[in-house]
Amino acid sequence: MEKKLYVELPPFTGRNVPIKEIAQAIGKDPHYIRLGIRQGIFKFGVAMKMENSNEFSYYCPDRKV
Repeated sequence: MEKKLYVELPPFTGRNVPIKEIAQAIGKDPHYIRLGIRQGIFKFGVAMKMENSNEFSYYCPDRKV
């Protein structure tokens, strides 16, 4: 008989988890996290570059992180 595992997830609040907080939690540099999101390696966030700008804006919803 196959055993099933149930995981209770925290409620989604829509909070944007700061890159610095994610980096501290996994022991990496914030630049490492930003690059991973931009390159599509990390699937827990998105990076958007606004037109006529060199800066990226990041959104990492709490449920995915």
